[in-house]
Amino acid sequence: MADILEGNAATARLPRRARTKTGFGIALPAAGIAVAHLLPLTLFYTGTKWRDWMVFAGMYVPMVFAVGAGLHRYFSHRAFRTSRTFQFMLGLLSCCFFGDPIGFTGKHRLHHRHSDTAGDVHSPRQGFWHCWFGSLVDDGLTEEEILAAASDLTKYPELMWLHRYFWVPAVALMAVILAVGGYTMLVTGYILSWVLITLHGPCTVNYFCHRGTSRNYETGDDSTNKLWVSIYLLGEGWHNNHHHYPGSARAGFFSGEIDPLFSILRLLERFGLIWDLRVPPEHVLESGRRDEKICA
Repeated sequence: MADILEGNAATARLPRRARTKTGFGIALPAAGIAVAHLLPLTLFYTGTKWRDWMVFAGMYVPMVFAVGAGLHRYFSHRAFRTSRTFQFMLGLLSCCFFGDPIGFTGKHRLHHRHSDTAGDVHSPRQGFWHCWFGSLVDDGLTEEEILAAASDLTKYPELMWLHRYFWVPAVALMAVILAVGGYTMLVTGYILSWVLITLHGPCTVNYFCHRGTSRNYETGDDSTNKLWVSIYLLGEGWHNNHHHYPGSARAGFFSGEIDPLFSILRLLERFGLIWDLRVPPEHVLESGRRDEKICA
């Protein structure tokens, strides 16, 4: 995995998008990120119980699914179809663990539109800090740009409600966890999980999966495939595949490219909760096989 620490050849430093937030709009998310990292340190003083760690472990798959399958593959790329009811359930799950579908979708689609150019939202070429945390604090997008990029979702009043009040499901879930297990369960089971999985997870994809040389396709950007990221995020590390054919519900196109999220989606399809899972057509697979490389 030597390419993890190396950038792609002939990459140039890019400017960041102009800031669209100031003052409180920057201070609030920055403070939230800082507090989320500091609170788990209090566990060295309070101690933990075994059930706290059971909740921690139990959060892993739902959190990765909410971001990877819900926000990314469904809302952003419409890689499968579902009912309006289950769509709203996916939206609630997403808000519990990361953010609202419209906000994520608008930002992510603009990332694809301008990938690794000056118009990107979070390219490593714009610097590590901006790619990792800076774009979470101020992504340089206006509300109008986000809504325009996610215009197919804005027609649903329930998703617009989640866009305005994205914090409500998360606060409600935290209140339930606090009531059931107290402070240590809240910090161990929810906040620590959130930091390690849904905060650093997408940032890991944004940074490491746009650096290196492990590519099946020439995509015109810096997207790469990373096996270790796919292990961490249940298949979300096959990023070069994804950038070549983003509408696929399956990110691991070839043998050895593990994709547990797609297996979960197939299970939901069998239960009738989702349908019409899109997969890469044969000509896409064949073009990748010609230059297929061993992934880092």
